Amino acid sequence: MSQALAFALDEQQSDVITADTIKVFNRHLQLDALRGQALLAVDTRQHAFRCEAQCSAATIFSMSEQRPALALCTLAMLWGMFCLYQHRRQMIEGLYGGLALLDGRIVDAKGNVVKLTPMQQQLMEMFFRSPNHSLSKTEICDTLWPKKDDASETLYTLIRRLKPIIEAHSDLKIEADRGKAYELKIK
Repeated sequence: MSQALAFALDEQQSDVITADTIKVFNRHLQLDALRGQALLAVDTRQHAFRCEAQCSAATIFSMSEQRPALALCTLAMLWGMFCLYQHRRQMIEGLYGGLALLDGRIVDAKGNVVKLTPMQQQLMEMFFRSPNHSLSKTEICDTLWPKKDDASETLYTLIRRLKPIIEAHSDLKIEADRGKAYELKIK
């Protein structure tokens, strides 16, 4: 636009803008979309002319060389949405009774992390990694408290405190098999 203004002022050989100057200015504009959309203004502080485009940002963007960048940005956004969709689908597929083990954390069906103590977290991971969601008492005690001779009371306390949390966030319950095993079941 500045180049078109310089050509128009040279052609008119005047520092005064007239209707003819505007016609010559529009004729020298190289972009068709700007013809009739560009304004000439006088900057009173610097005693000079300046040009401004009176068109939408979309028009300016379409005239620029940003289309490849826009295409890459759009592809990146679509890829991101696809990855989120796949992540969500995998999480939903991994749900068992409304809970899932996702990235080492127990999450509910909405993707919210269920707040558990470290021992509760370890026990829930063991339940989810077990093929039938069942664990023997000795298996749990040996894994969680390997140096403790009799961890029955500690296990009982852990299960007692974990049950209400699991039941509040899912359709699961922990059932005991006469103190020999524990199973994570759907209610």
